[in-house]
Amino acid sequence: MLDLFPNEKITLDLPDATFEYYPNFLKIEKANLLFEKLLNEIPWKQDTITIYGKTHLQPRLTALYGNEGKPYSYSNIVMQPHPWNATLMFLKNEIEELTKLNFTTVLLNLYRNENDSNGWHSDNEKELGRDPIIASISLGQERVFQLKHNTKKEIKQNILLNHGSLLLMKEGSQPYYKHQLPKASSPKNPRINLTFRTII
Repeated sequence: MLDLFPNEKITLDLPDATFEYYPNFLKIEKANLLFEKLLNEIPWKQDTITIYGKTHLQPRLTALYGNEGKPYSYSNIVMQPHPWNATLMFLKNEIEELTKLNFTTVLLNLYRNENDSNGWHSDNEKELGRDPIIASISLGQERVFQLKHNTKKEIKQNILLNHGSLLLMKEGSQPYYKHQLPKASSPKNPRINLTFRTII
């Protein structure tokens, strides 16, 4: 068992969706160990992405792990999963025990510094189903994560995601909201984000 604080849960006060934040999902010692293992053991790569007809390098490094035969596609990128390793399976099992859900895949993002980012989007690809649940673990540098409602423009939320935290984006989160990790205006150390999801 990981050192968890499952009762330390913050439910965000946002309409049309459920967001649950566990700021201390992992104790600091465990989070430090996992960050170093993933930073050094994952075969990180930088894909090119095409947006509005223009192709450029993604402003972050990525990797995909999951069940065999479950590729993941977004922004004209098709990622084939590596088989689960022991570290990721360990985290997967702990998240599943907390959430009572099953996840088939994890997309990892490495934000190397303040210039790496991920723009406004929803995780609404067809292989995730109509209303997917995403379990997002943050390791390393704290970064601001932003949410905004698709139609109620006044509904916005900024969250400073802790080292070792878990954010559950549950029912309604992808159909009704977009999220992003913007560039930062001050220097930042590396951050690893793991988003567990179910490909159907």
